[in-house]
Amino acid sequence: MVIYGLFIMGLCAIVGNVLGEVLGAMLGIPANVGGVGFAMLFLVLVTRKLMDKGKLSKLAESGIQFWNAMYIPVVIAMAAQQNVVAALKGGWVAVIGGLAAVFLCFFLIRPLAKLADTGSPADRTAAAE
Repeated sequence: MVIYGLFIMGLCAIVGNVLGEVLGAMLGIPANVGGVGFAMLFLVLVTRKLMDKGKLSKLAESGIQFWNAMYIPVVIAMAAQQNVVAALKGGWVAVIGGLAAVFLCFFLIRPLAKLADTGSPADRTAAAE
């Protein structure tokens, strides 16, 4: 049942958002600064610690994995939407900077893939023999 692990995810989200609000207030920014990132970090750290100690049942582990899979893409999509809206309101420098980062990453995909390529599966099998 996927409801297992929801308490841990909710608690991490609350703590992360509170920490983001506090950090924003300390920096003089009227916004949540990194709350989602803190929440995801806490979720990973807490669940890993509990799994290593054997404190979670298999149902809770599968529930947490489900919510991790659901939580991260949804939150990133929401944050990305806010960033685009803020960039459009912020002026052309922010828009150009964002587009430059996207195109730079687009052009770096092939060189990075070549660096990570270890050969075809047949090559790896032949090397293992």
